[in-house]
Amino acid sequence: MRRFFKMAILIGVFVGIAGLSAYLTLRLIIKSEDMVVVPKLVGKDAVYALDILTDLGLNIKVRGFEYMDDVPKNHIAYQEPRPGAEIKKNRDIQVIVSKGSKILVVPNLVGMDIRQAYIIMEENGFSRGVLSRTFSERAAMDEVISQVPPPGTVITRGNSIDLLCSLGTQPITYKMPYLNGLALEDAILVLERAHLGLGQIRSVQKDDLPKDVVIEQDPISGCQVTSGTLVNLIVNRPEKSRILDYGLSLFHHRVYEGFLKKHIRIRVNAFGVLYDLYDVFLPPGEEIWFLTPKDPETMVFVHQDGELVSSHSLFMDLMKPFPVNLK
Repeated sequence: MRRFFKMAILIGVFVGIAGLSAYLTLRLIIKSEDMVVVPKLVGKDAVYALDILTDLGLNIKVRGFEYMDDVPKNHIAYQEPRPGAEIKKNRDIQVIVSKGSKILVVPNLVGMDIRQAYIIMEENGFSRGVLSRTFSERAAMDEVISQVPPPGTVITRGNSIDLLCSLGTQPITYKMPYLNGLALEDAILVLERAHLGLGQIRSVQKDDLPKDVVIEQDPISGCQVTSGTLVNLIVNRPEKSRILDYGLSLFHHRVYEGFLKKHIRIRVNAFGVLYDLYDVFLPPGEEIWFLTPKDPETMVFVHQDGELVSSHSLFMDLMKPFPVNLK
């Protein structure tokens, strides 16, 4: 009986020890699953550090931003807790993010497009300074010609950079010719030879001035104009309302004889709008028929190989039957 009692006590002790061991082991396992080791974040990119902590079940909390000469911009400069510490999941890791060095070297922006230069300035922490422009025979439009401070200068982050950009090649200027008193067709030929464009044509009726000639022009004669400038004309002729004939007018043009194809461009100035009706290459002898608004202010211009070879005003045709040959 005594022997049986001893065996029962030994079995009880063994079961108790086994139970205690199992309990302690389970507690240790549970505790180890709730605890994680803090990784080293200093020197890591802030986005990369966020990914690491998310995978470990930890949170990142930015405590501030500071300038750091030895830590790149947007990288972790300080962390708390320190690397190697054991903490529970869902705890915060406080960090300080570097704003980069406060002292920077000015990049070389000369030769870049102004938009590209501004992107580089923003990425490197420089602000926009004064933008000046000038004509240049060597630099393309919007290309940076020079900068202040010059490349290689050491300045503080946030300082501005002044840029001088190109306006492209300076346009050739001409002296505006005197057109008053010329017939409209003659005035248009003068504009073509002076590399100027025809703008709007308006009619007025003044009995004290010569008929069917230019009486006003804009820009005025003698002023400086650039190539391609549009010139508006006022012609002294009966008001449109007195001779208006609604409808369309049929025109015909035949390409001059020769051996090679000709570049034909037919332009129409109608209702104050100048537009290209034809812009094609045609063989010699080819005929073109087209309709234009029957309006006294409508003008038709025929260009062949870049030269004005014929111009016509519908003002004189309102009294004529169509078709009318431009030759």
